[in-house]
Amino acid sequence: MALITRRGVLAAGGTLAAGLAARKQAQAASGLKGLVMLDPPEPVPDVPFLDAAGKEHRLSEFRGRGMVVNMWATWCAPCVAEMPSLAALSKTLAPDDIAVLPLSSDRGGAPVVKAWFDEREIGGLPVLLDPKGALARAWKARGIPTTVVVNREGMAVARLEGAADWDSPDAVATVKRLTAG
Repeated sequence: MALITRRGVLAAGGTLAAGLAARKQAQAASGLKGLVMLDPPEPVPDVPFLDAAGKEHRLSEFRGRGMVVNMWATWCAPCVAEMPSLAALSKTLAPDDIAVLPLSSDRGGAPVVKAWFDEREIGGLPVLLDPKGALARAWKARGIPTTVVVNREGMAVARLEGAADWDSPDAVATVKRLTAG
């Protein structure tokens, strides 16, 4: 039987506080509240997704480029709120060869996503689909939006669950730094 002592409780609390402080420091340094660094980085799942024409693709096709992979849906309010900033991020990062890949889980497919983009004048983003949520499941996403930053070696290095302001100067600098490899 384990004996719980005051010293043990204080030591555990100190360890927890130190871990939380380090996490908050990493988040503050990133400029993206909620961004969690993956240590160690993880290989990206080899799960197919579809483009607007229904052609199958895999994240491995983008190896050598940085990636910001966003799992979202048109019916998700936080997803809707962050999509304009992801479009702006995509335009800002295009010269740096960093792809912003918004993978919609909308079951209505490309026509629903394209109409939604057109209606809100969202440009600079491809219509990509993960209608059965296979990639989200492979990454064990607990909900949407979930965004994963992938470096040029094809390793997931950071993850954010929830919406963010992706086109802020701090966010752009963070993505550039994380995708560098």
